[in-house]
Formats: sequence, structure tokens, C-alpha cells
Amino acid sequence: MSTTAAPYGLRPVRLIGGRNFAGSTRMIKIASGYTTNIFYGDAVKLVAAGVVEKDTGTTALTPVGIFLGCSYTDATLGFVQRQYWPASQVAADAVAYVCDDPDVEIQIQADGAVAQTALGSNFALVQGSGSTVTGNSGIALDADTTATTNTLPVRLVGFVDGPNSTVGDTYTDCLVKWNAGHQYNNAEGV
Repeated sequence: MSTTAAPYGLRPVRLIGGRNFAGSTRMIKIASGYTTNIFYGDAVKLVAAGVVEKDTGTTALTPVGIFLGCSYTDATLGFVQRQYWPASQVAADAVAYVCDDPDVEIQIQADGAVAQTALGSNFALVQGSGSTVTGNSGIALDADTTATTNTLPVRLVGFVDGPNSTVGDTYTDCLVKWNAGHQYNNAEGV
């Protein structure tokens, strides 16, 4: 049972309809000196400069996808691949690896219990602190926001049911999809 709050961010697991997620990513530039940490499993968005930044929204999110690491050339270390983007890193060649498929099904831990009756509901996210030790995100599903509100960023499509997680656990592991706002489905450009 998931009785410990241990949010791990957004994890792509498959595509809607049961199709396999092959792990494909798109490399999108990160601005040199970008001042915010981006952790593995954070939602990221495209900005007008043509680069990605962490999407810090909770009830409103306009993601292009999920951050799955980055690479850049460090002045001291040379070429580096990392689980997270360290804030204010200076690197002209920095790129993020982004799962940008708008049809991805995503695993995420809720910050509370989510009941079976919430299946099909929309939810907000909680922007928790990521870890510079593991590089993992701290984003969680906000269990208290179950609603029909069509502007909330994710929709509950299933539950992780296994030895470590069941429906209604204290911190339920859920399966969600992007609801409103994915940048590739938005008719308005960046």
C-alpha cells in the first residue's frame, strides 16, 4: 500500500489506447543561464524564445511535455548528461529530452487518497520540490481538486494496482493524461 508521500513527478508509461510508449523524446533547447531547476518528471513548456522552461502551473498548465533529462557542455567537466537541469547553468548547447506526445499516459502519485469514483475526473497538480540528489521531480496530483472543470491540466484514466499501490491508498498512484492546454493541441501558437 502506498502510505508514504513520495512524489516522483510525471512518468510516461504508455500511450492512450494501450499502445506502447517506446521512450521517444524530442530534444528542445534550454536557454543558457535559465534560473530554475528542472527535474526529471517535471512538466515543461515552450516559451516565445523557442526554448523550454519548467511549467509551474497547478490549476492551469500549458505543457509541451515531460522533462526526461538534459545534456550540455560544462566549462569544467566537458560534455554532461544529467537527470535534472541545475538552475543558472551556463551552456550554449543545452538541450532537454522531452516526452512531447500529447497522447501519453502518465503515472503520478497523489498527495492524498483518490477513490474509484474519481475515475474520469480532472485534477490540478501540486508543484513539490525536486531533489538535487536524485534529480527527480516532486510534482504530485492534487487529490483535493477532483472536478469536471475542463481547464484543469490532467484527467484521471486509471490507477496503478499492484503490491505497492491500490485504489484509495493514503497516497494513491494514478494514471492520467493531459487534459487541457497541451501546446501541440492548442490552436493558438506560443
